[in-house]
Amino acid sequence: MGYIPNTDDDQKLMLEKMGLRRFQDLLKDVPDSIRLKKELKLPKGISELELVQLLQDISLKNKGIDGLTSFLGGGAYDHFIPSVINHILLRSEFYTAYTPYQPEVSQGTLQSIYEYQTLICQLTEMEVANASMYDGASAVAETALMSLAETGRSEILVSSSLNPNYYRVLSTYCERGGIKIRKIDLKDGVTDLASLDSKISSKTAGFVVQSPSFYGLLEDVAEIEKKVHAAGALLTVVCDPISLAVLKTPGEYGADIAVGEGQPLGNSLNFGGPFLGFFACKQSLIRKMPGRIVGETVDSKGRRGYVLVLQTREQHIRREKATSNICTNEALCALAATVYLSLLGKNGLKKVAELCLQKSHYAAEQISKIDGFKLQFPGHFFKEFVVETPFPASRVIKLLLKKNILAGIDLSRFDRKLKNSLLVSVTEKRTKEEIDYLVECLKGIVK
Repeated sequence: MGYIPNTDDDQKLMLEKMGLRRFQDLLKDVPDSIRLKKELKLPKGISELELVQLLQDISLKNKGIDGLTSFLGGGAYDHFIPSVINHILLRSEFYTAYTPYQPEVSQGTLQSIYEYQTLICQLTEMEVANASMYDGASAVAETALMSLAETGRSEILVSSSLNPNYYRVLSTYCERGGIKIRKIDLKDGVTDLASLDSKISSKTAGFVVQSPSFYGLLEDVAEIEKKVHAAGALLTVVCDPISLAVLKTPGEYGADIAVGEGQPLGNSLNFGGPFLGFFACKQSLIRKMPGRIVGETVDSKGRRGYVLVLQTREQHIRREKATSNICTNEALCALAATVYLSLLGKNGLKKVAELCLQKSHYAAEQISKIDGFKLQFPGHFFKEFVVETPFPASRVIKLLLKKNILAGIDLSRFDRKLKNSLLVSVTEKRTKEEIDYLVECLKGIVK
């Protein structure tokens, strides 16, 4: 608690109105031993005009995504965001709305959530979707709790190809409840089916697999589905929503739950958030689904209306029967996804996915031609791939940053054995010229 000089006339007047003589009288409940006895070393006050200029000067020292060529991925992607999305998000009725507790005055918010749920169901080909989760990581963690609640079993199996950040959140969720998590080994970067066979049992509540995986590879979900359901467990597929425009959907594979990160759907990177977790499942699991669900109904005059129909959260039902303590959906981020999907439509989303697919494979092909560089895994990929580098990936990233290129993710951050492994992501925004420049820079640092 700092010392504040008691000389300002306005401050004196305020204290008099409160019946106090000096500012320190407000601090009587704070022990003297922990008070600061000297003035804070703060700079002299400046005007608003000067402050704005100062902050602008400081901000110019940073490099934003607009001034760099980004090949970063791993769960957050530099996709193109149409201008109309921010135009709609910044409308006051959406931007300032909190939560639709009163349906009679929240019809616009409720309708936007209902439309979002509908689009997520169509995208994943699942039967029901909730009003969104905090992010992809929390959505993954909630699938574990849902699987345990539905089956009454005691352990969760997880493919080692799951995003490590998602795994950390899942572990945190399960630790206090004493829930056992078992990792399934990888073979050539994807789930080892033999390892799955050896570990799945009558104790297994569910299996979580990501496809495309953290390494960008496509998993054999069809074969995994047979093994998981034969054991009486639930299958959760974690997916990139953009990929679903060209790849088989979780619904087609017979998955019980489909989750993922919705940031690619019209949401900015924002230095890591807020993001959007989508969550969809089979109709039979709807009462075990976390969060909230908006439904369509009619009023007493037969007019269409929207209401919160299921809220299995501890604020609305008996605490011991709640499926989750998540109380808030990411409504504004969900609205961005809704506008994005509506604007692009089936054909537009497919075009984005095809561009990601084509450009990433072109980049992988060109990088593989450079001496010392090669693809680490042989499998099929969507828009991300792992490159084995001739020296530590951290050095590649540092050198290319000088060329205003964000080269990718150093995988040694997650596994020390992968110190020469670089995760590269290519979205529809990357041009042939940018990819070719990346390749030329890589050739340069080898020389």
